[in-house]
Amino acid sequence: SFGKSKWLSAGGWINAIIPVLIVPYYSVIGGWVIKYLVEYVKGNGQKLAADGYFSDFISNGTSTEICFAVFALFTLAIIYAGVRNGIERVSKFMMPILIVLSVIIAVYSVTRPGALEGVKYFLVPNVKNFSWMTVVAAMGQMFYSLSIAMGILITFGSYMKKDVSIEDSTRNVEVFDTAIAIMAGLMIIPAVFAFSGGDPDTLQAGPALMFITIPKVFASMGFGTVAGILFFVLVLFAAITSSIALTESAVSTFEDELHWGRKKAVVLVGVIMLGLGTLSCMGYGPLSWVKLIGMQFLDFFDFLTNSVMMPIAAIATCLLVSKVVGTKSIEEEVMHGESTFRRKKIFNVMIRYLCPIFA
Repeated sequence: SFGKSKWLSAGGWINAIIPVLIVPYYSVIGGWVIKYLVEYVKGNGQKLAADGYFSDFISNGTSTEICFAVFALFTLAIIYAGVRNGIERVSKFMMPILIVLSVIIAVYSVTRPGALEGVKYFLVPNVKNFSWMTVVAAMGQMFYSLSIAMGILITFGSYMKKDVSIEDSTRNVEVFDTAIAIMAGLMIIPAVFAFSGGDPDTLQAGPALMFITIPKVFASMGFGTVAGILFFVLVLFAAITSSIALTESAVSTFEDELHWGRKKAVVLVGVIMLGLGTLSCMGYGPLSWVKLIGMQFLDFFDFLTNSVMMPIAAIATCLLVSKVVGTKSIEEEVMHGESTFRRKKIFNVMIRYLCPIFA
């Protein structure tokens, strides 16, 4: 049946290419996190909170390149060690620490004077702020958060043992992903409210919040250095686990499609990471004069993958499953070793009608 759908193979290759394009610029941001963590360890929290520090740092091509290379090479070393010896060991160590740190920082954040207003802002819907762009932004976040249309779910799904329940694993991902997302909000938003006098305008989007606003919050705290170290350790762990997933997806593509050994595939992905990542590093410094449809390299790669390629890959996947593979085959896979497929009806409706529309 796959032979009849060669036109859909383009969607499959887009799925495979997306991680190759995301992980370089993702690693650049991971390098920024390393820089901030090192500075907090050195006791330079006040320096990080100074106006203009972040923009000066990212415009320094040499400094950002070194930090990016450290993050990228660490990720590649874990991937080279393999799924069991590398990814599993690192994840078993990092994930519990990540959860514990999240709880500690969230509890501290929500107990600050004035933080309750931030909790309300975060959890209580405000109809005045609603727009369809809010929905679009939320969908983009969902794609990233759940690793949809990146090939990651397919890659790690192929490593699952036959006796593992697909439906139970899916539920666990839904619960833990949502819980950690809520925890992240409770860590950051109430703290910003508490230390900015309740001004919601300080909640800037994207890198500005993490690398400009949060250091200012920590600088106003009595033990801002400790808080900064804990926070950026947590962010670094989260970034590494995501980087591992993206890189493994890219490496496995070259292993499967080109029948390469793991070493050769890791080397190729590493060269691509360092090449494209260097462009993203230099895009705010020596190459800031180069614009792709009016964007810096990092912003362009983010736009290309998130706004263009991922929706196309998602639609192609829906069509492949519903029209080519068939929902019956999916049902048989889910039912392997299970007595029931509890979400059968809603899955069929979603994959045939709703998912293609929303993608």
